[in-house]
Amino acid sequence: MSDKRNYNQETKDACNHKYAYNFDFEVMHPFMIRAFEPFFRKGNLLELGSFRGDFTRRLLPYFEDITCVEASDEAAASARRDLGDRAKIINSSFELANLPSQYDNIVLTHVLEHLDDPVALLKRINAEWLSEDGRLFLVCPNAHAPSRQIAVKMGLISHNSAVTPAELEHGHRITYTLDTLERDARAGGLRVVYRSGIFFKALANFQWDRLLSTDIISNEYLNACYELGQIYPDLCSSIFLVCEKGPR
Repeated sequence: MSDKRNYNQETKDACNHKYAYNFDFEVMHPFMIRAFEPFFRKGNLLELGSFRGDFTRRLLPYFEDITCVEASDEAAASARRDLGDRAKIINSSFELANLPSQYDNIVLTHVLEHLDDPVALLKRINAEWLSEDGRLFLVCPNAHAPSRQIAVKMGLISHNSAVTPAELEHGHRITYTLDTLERDARAGGLRVVYRSGIFFKALANFQWDRLLSTDIISNEYLNACYELGQIYPDLCSSIFLVCEKGPR
């Protein structure tokens, strides 16, 4: 991230496009935890880009020692109010963050696509912040999600990996695919030990929000979409890598 960017403004809702949807909080966050849990290491956790602490709250049952780094001072203040002393909140860009230790678990969810130099952050994670036996949990929106492919066929966006004007307002710089995400992880010196997708998704977030306010979608349906995502990771809402420390 660059210090010239207005991180507070990037977290605001844009015209016809929210920064975060109920679909993110109610559907994707629980399924991310479900995907992460088998790979968690014992020890501490660092969350990079914690926003207002919504996902942090879901990590609290698993870790007693949680540190969060958030560039938006408004979001960091909100997280401090809500989380109290249950997590240490550091308001800093990733480039300037001075962290006190290494971490056994590092979570980077829907953040890497916002960075001006994503590989630089991944190099810093590998070299400085990830413990010798630690794991990085890396999740990004998927360019090949059926909802995006449908939008292309409808003429709403030019191609699957396009960054839309609304996404640009929210600070997006790239829309990843599984191969380009793994490319950047390797360029950052990390070793990819697991790759998958999270939640088969054919509808846009705003459409999901409307459905979630009805009784049309059952828990069984949501679980089926999650399980289908294990078979078709390239057709998921998000793509997911588990990385470990690479060679020095």
